[in-house]
Amino acid sequence: MEKALEKLTDPLWERLLPAQRDQPEVLAELRQTCDDNTIIVDRQRVLAPNIYTLELPTTAHRRLAKYKAQMQRQLGAQVCRHAAEQGYTFPGPVSVHVHAAPDDTVGLFRLHSAVNPS
Repeated sequence: MEKALEKLTDPLWERLLPAQRDQPEVLAELRQTCDDNTIIVDRQRVLAPNIYTLELPTTAHRRLAKYKAQMQRQLGAQVCRHAAEQGYTFPGPVSVHVHAAPDDTVGLFRLHSAVNPS
């Protein structure tokens, strides 16, 4: 199953992410956004955003549309893994949404996060 997902998402990563980087740029940005937008509730609880929106240029979004569901699941799993490593909690289920950018001002991608309690 994992190899099948990798086979499906490898073209995505090749198009979205520079090959020379050790850590894919989208994943690095997801982790950074998660870290930057945490809320310290008390000594033992740090709340992280649970909703992430990844905006892609229209042409890239169109080319990657058939991988959208797998990509969203894989990116969501990466956010959950990072949060677990950092000891963060979420106010509700984690979701990553991939959309075409509403305008042409986005470069490679744009990322937004939000807290949405369940």
